[in-house]
Formats: sequence, C-alpha cells, structure tokens
Amino acid sequence: MIRSMTGFGRARRILNRREILVELRSVNHRYFEFNSKLPRGFLHLEEKLKLLIKGKISRGKLEAAVSIHNIEGRETEILINPSVAGGYIGTLRSIADEYGLNDDLSLSDVLNISDAFTVNRIEADEDEIWQDVRVVAEEALENFVTMREIEGLKINEDIIKKLLGIQSMVANIEKLSPENVENYRERLFERMREILEDKQIDEQRILMEAAIFAEKTAVDEETMRLRSHFKQFSDILENEDIAGRKLDFLIQEINREVNTIGSKAQEIKITKIIVDLKSEIEKIREQIQNLE
Repeated sequence: MIRSMTGFGRARRILNRREILVELRSVNHRYFEFNSKLPRGFLHLEEKLKLLIKGKISRGKLEAAVSIHNIEGRETEILINPSVAGGYIGTLRSIADEYGLNDDLSLSDVLNISDAFTVNRIEADEDEIWQDVRVVAEEALENFVTMREIEGLKINEDIIKKLLGIQSMVANIEKLSPENVENYRERLFERMREILEDKQIDEQRILMEAAIFAEKTAVDEETMRLRSHFKQFSDILENEDIAGRKLDFLIQEINREVNTIGSKAQEIKITKIIVDLKSEIEKIREQIQNLE
C-alpha cells in the first residue's frame, strides 16, 4: 500500500516510574531528514531513535519529540558539606558570644549558605531508559505509519480516478487520428481544385501528400508507449509501498509522450484533448509529490 509523506503519531506510557511521551510528525521531502526534540540529558537517544524510525520510513522530513518525567523517586540528591556548614555555624556563634548578640541562628539561615550543600543528579540507567523509550516510540511509529497509509489510500484512489480519465482521453485521440488524415486529404483536394479550377487534379499526388502527412502526424507509437506507462503506473500503485520516485519518473514519461502527440496535432479536437490531458497529468504529478 502506498503511503503519504505527511503524518502524525503519538504514544504515552508509564514505565519504570517514568512518564514517557513520543510524538512523530512529518511533511514532504525529497529524501529522509530527521530532527529530534529531547530533554536535556537524554541526547544520547537521538541516533537510536533515528535508526528505529528509518527502519520504517524512507522519505519525508520527520520530527520526533520526546518528553520523560519521573513520577516517583528523585532525579537529584542533596548532600551536606559538614565542614563548610559547621565552619559557618561555629564562626557565627563565636561572633555572637564575643559581641553579646542573641544566638537566633535558624535552619533557614543555614539553607542560605550555598557552599554548604551539593546537588547531584542521580544518574539513570541509559539502557533501561532507551528500552522504555523504544517501546513508546514503536507504538507512536505504528500510529504514524497507519496515518500515512490512510492518507496514501486517499491519494491512491484520486490518482486512479484521474488515470482512468487520461486513458479515456488517449483512446479518443486514437479514434480521431484517422479522421485527422482524412480531413487533411479533403482539404488538400479542395485547395488543389480551387487553384487548378477546371484542370485535371492529380489524384495520385493527393494520395502521396496525404500519406506523407499521415506519417508525420501518426501517434501510434506514442499511444502504444502511453498504454505501457499506464500499465506500469497501475502495477506500482497496487503492489508497492515506496512508490513516489518511480511514479514521478513515469508521470514525466507520460507527459513527454503527450507533448509529442500535441506537437503532431493538426485538428482542434485533438488539441483540446491535449490541453485537458496536460491539466490532469499536472494534477497527478502534484499528488505524487505527497507520496513516500
């Protein structure tokens, strides 16, 4: 099933006393481009996340946002420096004794002694954290891919509808091409009759000119190649997941053949069909830009 390059996936779980949230979103891009938003201290997860996602996604500009919050336990520990705290307290009390001051030293005063305390971050187990983040990221990735597939299905249906319309227009051109030659022969005959008036018209010359015109304006080869392109296009839509680049190449080939037919067209009916064809081809090309 073909997939869109735009998508969003989200998952949240509580694992090992941590609340983990992973959000994935992407937009169109010619190649795979990855960016992440990770909490401070967890940047080591970026490359692992990238490899995990790249295993499922080949194209698109993707952003992964991860948040990790401890809901139990402590992220930091506070240690007292006894020598520093004792030194401050002893000095303050000796000053109070020496100058006859009231000893109103309180705990809040001790807390204001910044050097008396050391705040240490409790180091987490990196492997454990990655395993937990991976579980949540895989769930978010599954939701993300599902959304891409749903969007891809809508694009697929629209492309098939337009492709059927294009095939119908090409069939009309094939029907009109013989009329194109016959009309040219009749116009040539009429002009020769006007020029020569009552003189005898060389029927053989008329037929020869019509044959040359038919050869120059024949579109059999172009329509045959178009039918081959249409078959390839349908097969890719039906059987491949990663189809954007192949379809982009094929739509260029289809457009090239239509341009060639347009350069040979002499009848206004065919010219009008060519204009409609190019409009529908452009619409398909725009839709293909959304495919992975």
